[in-house]
Amino acid sequence: MSMSENGAPLHEAPLADPLAEQVRLALHQVIDPELGYNIVDLGLVYGVTVEEGDHVRVSMTTTTRGCPATNYLMEGASNCAIAVDGVEEVAVELTYDPPWNPGMASRAAKQHLGIDESRAWS
Repeated sequence: MSMSENGAPLHEAPLADPLAEQVRLALHQVIDPELGYNIVDLGLVYGVTVEEGDHVRVSMTTTTRGCPATNYLMEGASNCAIAVDGVEEVAVELTYDPPWNPGMASRAAKQHLGIDESRAWS
């Protein structure tokens, strides 16, 4: 699941590092073209870390391994992150561990998608 340093989902809690937090906020601009919602609130962003002061690593996933929007989403994440003042280099890594499920989305994203919030996801 997308988690911040304090264990909260990444879409619910600010990150401790100010630059990572600015990148997290910028990633809200990346909209999944199939779902019509941003990748942070969908739970697709698993982590944002700052390395070497101005190098940022974004760990993310897609809704499925064969997602046709994978390159689009990764490029969007990279473009939004590099546009943040203070970021000199961006690495976007794709992971499927853990695999995404709708339970990872924020309440607002679930409502947008018509997902039953009472359903348990594994």
